Amino acid sequence: MSIPAKRAGRKSPAVSISKKVYTMATVDGSDAEITMYGDIYEEQPTNWWGEPVEGQYILLSEFLEDLKQISGCTSITIRMNSYGGDAGSSNMIHNRLRELARNGTKLTCIVDGVAMSGGSLIMCACDTVKVNPSSLVMIHKCWTFLWGGYNADELREQATQQEAWDKMQMEVYTRKTGLSATVISHMMADTTYMTGREAIDKGFADELIEDAEPTSIAASADGRSLFVNGRQMHLAPGMFAPDNIPTVTPEASAPVETDKNKPEVTGDEGGISMTKEELRAKYPDEIAQVEADARASVDHTEAVNAAIQAERARMQEIDEISGLLDATDVQQAKYGDKPCSAADLLMAAAKNAAKQGKKFLTDLKDDSEESGAEGVPAAPAPAVETPEGEDGEKNDTPEARMTNARSMVADLLGKKKEG
Repeated sequence: MSIPAKRAGRKSPAVSISKKVYTMATVDGSDAEITMYGDIYEEQPTNWWGEPVEGQYILLSEFLEDLKQISGCTSITIRMNSYGGDAGSSNMIHNRLRELARNGTKLTCIVDGVAMSGGSLIMCACDTVKVNPSSLVMIHKCWTFLWGGYNADELREQATQQEAWDKMQMEVYTRKTGLSATVISHMMADTTYMTGREAIDKGFADELIEDAEPTSIAASADGRSLFVNGRQMHLAPGMFAPDNIPTVTPEASAPVETDKNKPEVTGDEGGISMTKEELRAKYPDEIAQVEADARASVDHTEAVNAAIQAERARMQEIDEISGLLDATDVQQAKYGDKPCSAADLLMAAAKNAAKQGKKFLTDLKDDSEESGAEGVPAAPAPAVETPEGEDGEKNDTPEARMTNARSMVADLLGKKKEG
């Protein structure tokens, strides 16, 4: 998916075309179908001299104008076969479709061939995405061309802009799949291709069309073009088809016949196919490389699937404790710049509560010191009358009170003896 490029020199004039490569149709005014077979651009692509570039293009202004005509329909089905195009135009179409969905329109996308780059953004605007087993979905980071000379500050500014476009895409994909921005970012950085089943496993699609007619998808030998049901689609500069897609020559005609890579045969009369052991003995290096590539592909797929399962488990654990915590903290834990697990979220909440409790006690102490309450003396104890001693002074010591008591007892006993 490309974004507007910086260019040194004159800008080519826009050239419009009247022929549209998409169709919008409605029979009863309630249900409508959009066929999007082409590349998405803001305006007709031209070369350096302003001449229109041949191709199948979906132009933003024309598309949005036609979309108004069916905006009153309660159900819209999009049939998709696009490798993308301009990021801004794709995002605009996505947002307009989401507006229709919020107003009650039921949106369904059927990936007849491929939904790549900007096409996948439009696909994700639909609440129901149906894919064939042989459909192909691809997501990647945005890119742009630069012409002219730039200093370090200007290049850093351009990188910041690129990151903003990537974050835009991440918002679209996280809404559709429920995956975290971290997982989506890694998938985009890897330029992830998904078959129909893989797209469902990762949340990009919802239903598999098992009984649909098979879609033939193959790549050119140089990896720069795709053939979908015999129709050639040129990939953007810098993009290459994945290695697991069969290859054909550019001259191949529909239906696409893929290279079968048949094993070598020997003998004058056809002989027999070489066994795996014979191939390994004759081509040890090639077989070792193929096996290594296969293992790497399996390891990568398993790693991505494991990461997706772990992410879904993390989300579920956070949802289970979300009622105990602040909604903003829960949202940050799920989709923020630093996502964390449910355990980390609880620990952070506990630390924050302890910190707030400590601050409360500190504030209470400070208030007490500022009030001067500690300097106020305690009220004196009430005076207790004690018997006076022989010298007229009060016997207020324990020893004096004990001596006085003994004297009183002796006097009493003496009086009893005299009586």
